[in-house]
Amino acid sequence: MAKRRHRRGRRKKSWFARLSGPKKAVVCLAAVVTALLASGVVYAASILNKIDTQEIPQEDIVINQEAEAAGEGYTNVALFGGDSRTGELEEGVRTDTIIVASLNNKTKEIRMVSVYRDTLLDIGDGTLQKCNAAYSFGGPEQAINMLNRNLDLDIQKYVTVDFGIVANVIDLLGGVEIDVKEEEVQYINEFIDETGQVAGKEVNYVQNSGSQLLDGVQATTYARIRSTAGGDFTRTERQRLVIEKMVEKIKQSNLGTINSIIDEVFPSISTNFTIAEILSYAKDFAKYTLGENAGFPFDKTTDTISGLGSIVIPVSLTSNVQQLHEFLYGTTDYSVSSEVSGISGAIVSRVGQREATDEDTLRNQTYTVAPEDEAQESGDYSDSGNNGYSGSGSGNDHTGTGNNGQTGTETGNGNQSGDGGQQGTGGDSQTGSGGDGQTGTGGDGQTGTGGDGQTGAGGDGQTGTGGGTGETPTNPETPPATQGQ
Repeated sequence: MAKRRHRRGRRKKSWFARLSGPKKAVVCLAAVVTALLASGVVYAASILNKIDTQEIPQEDIVINQEAEAAGEGYTNVALFGGDSRTGELEEGVRTDTIIVASLNNKTKEIRMVSVYRDTLLDIGDGTLQKCNAAYSFGGPEQAINMLNRNLDLDIQKYVTVDFGIVANVIDLLGGVEIDVKEEEVQYINEFIDETGQVAGKEVNYVQNSGSQLLDGVQATTYARIRSTAGGDFTRTERQRLVIEKMVEKIKQSNLGTINSIIDEVFPSISTNFTIAEILSYAKDFAKYTLGENAGFPFDKTTDTISGLGSIVIPVSLTSNVQQLHEFLYGTTDYSVSSEVSGISGAIVSRVGQREATDEDTLRNQTYTVAPEDEAQESGDYSDSGNNGYSGSGSGNDHTGTGNNGQTGTETGNGNQSGDGGQQGTGGDSQTGSGGDGQTGTGGDGQTGTGGDGQTGAGGDGQTGTGGGTGETPTNPETPPATQGQ
């Protein structure tokens, strides 16, 4: 059972002006910032005060009870890479990078798990949506709670970075050594002008494939591209590679270089770490090592769903969370919480029972852009396609429109209430009722509605309509409602 709270984090310090712009390469900075926060040179309070410090009250963090015991002996931190157009790293920011960094407090090993941004999860307010919508809707608090509720994790701290300054930091490090594949050269050069414009730096095109030293603009663009085969899966691999290269160089850098990086990076950080906590972790910085990394979900498939766009589907969420706990904690017999089990079932009800696609197929499949994807790139997420599912998490009250024409705000456990008193429940036989006596029933996830006391029923793909003046609803693409995990 999750502890649920609803209050917002409170801003404590003013925010410095920063670069912003179109989608930048996500990668690197979140983990690099963690290294900088822990490095011994940050002991000067004047430097630390450059960071935008947020307060999220402890009681506002949602943690499933099972997760507290599972994560004992570990410190988990959520790392977000944001594309800020306003200079703020709170609500409205699209997080193209979501990484869980897990520190083994005894061995000092850090393992990183990239959560694919298009993964279909409960975003923290009872809505099934791409997971990176959580930060856009409710800022870091809702994004942390989304990770905790869906993955049975105990995350209480976060670091968010605006990626307008990535290229400058890489240049301060003297570039990073990357083995560029032939197909990547084309896309680096296709998008490099935009990166250079955002960073305000000169552009040098990549001439050849192979191992080479990339400058800031080149490396940032390399980490950004997802037009190659494998789409977001291969992009997250590039992100983690650049992270590793940058952390290696930071650990080898002299005091002057690190101070220059801090001056560049810290004004573009938002975190709820206190100065005292940063200093506490700093004393062990030299002992930290980067261990294995992975992408979540482990077993997955992809699809394009009306109202959602191109999504990554965990197969199933339950088994993936078990694998996650084995990867992070070495736990081989973890039993997921009822919260995770319920969300897993809701995902199956929404998209149907799926089989995982093998890694080679995913890495070689062509990346396509759906209309919903283009809208979301501009920050327009639609709370759609729940088919009656509503979780019990906390968050903002967002109005959503389902594939069956239902409109409402989430509330309660497994029930959806909306305009005009409409209610719906998910499952194989969804039912709905509205104001003015309207009722409708449908089978296999479909619904029918009438007006002014009219009733209608439909089943197995049929749409029911009432008589008189009631409108006849349509049933756009409705996936089969299949029971099970």
